Amino acid sequence: MSTTDAGLLSPPPPGFPMPRPSERSEPFWSGAREGRLVLPYCSACGARALRAFAVCPQCTATALAWEESAGRGTLYSWTVVWRPPHPGFVVPYAPAVVALDEGWWFLSAVVGCTPDALREGLALRVEFHPASDDLVLPYFRPVA
Repeated sequence: MSTTDAGLLSPPPPGFPMPRPSERSEPFWSGAREGRLVLPYCSACGARALRAFAVCPQCTATALAWEESAGRGTLYSWTVVWRPPHPGFVVPYAPAVVALDEGWWFLSAVVGCTPDALREGLALRVEFHPASDDLVLPYFRPVA
């Protein structure tokens, strides 16, 4: 376990447990590699989804589509982790629920500030950090 300088929230270095992209979620991962936040929705009913789906949880259609977000939102909920679940994580880190301006709820982590700067409604913007040679992850930084 290691800690960041001055307690600043930052992305973890390589070596932490990685997500496993699927064929269905590839548009999200391709977008992230290009510095774009691309999110799933149902083109039949318009329901926004937290993840790529085979069947829409709202209307049961199989009409998965993707839309680019501007990557701006506000902090809805968070926690600060000081005891990592895996030695590859650097503490502190702040997993968070971000309310994106377009209406999605997005699970990520906040970077670029100290834990005591986090507050409900904090304006955030997305930024992307490489996690490996193939994987880029979105994080959210407070808007200056």
